Amino acid sequence: MEYDAQGRPHVRERTLNVRIPAGVREGQFIRLAGQGSPGTGGAENGDLYLEVRFKPHPRYRVDGRDLYMDLPVAPWEAALGATVRVPTPLGPVEVTVPANSRHGRRLRLKGRGIPASPPGDLYLVLDVVWPRADTEKARQAYKKLAQELSFDPRRNLGGVR
Repeated sequence: MEYDAQGRPHVRERTLNVRIPAGVREGQFIRLAGQGSPGTGGAENGDLYLEVRFKPHPRYRVDGRDLYMDLPVAPWEAALGATVRVPTPLGPVEVTVPANSRHGRRLRLKGRGIPASPPGDLYLVLDVVWPRADTEKARQAYKKLAQELSFDPRRNLGGVR
């Protein structure tokens, strides 16, 4: 082993090509036999352990082998139901949004998460996105909706009217 001027072990830098096995989870270790520091007294090199960390993805969140993705839907798609096209790591798929779905509802796509044995699932978390009332036409549509529906989102708060 080499030492620097202060007597500390010198770390040698090098680049290795490492195959990451399918289904590996964040926090797992990958052992590279014989790739560590030289042993003392001329013994063989030790092993090098790499801890797996996932780089955050702009679309998917990881939980074990499962993936989560926020899926924006229009209010009418959530209320009436719809078939929407969704990007997945394995390619786009058509997904049915059930009628009367609420913001935050999770739709499960079995086996569409991280490939492994067994594979993880992909959960689509519905994000109901409302159009802005930034035009007169949009404001009128919201006013008509308010008049036509007897809807009180605070009815379950008790004593508040």
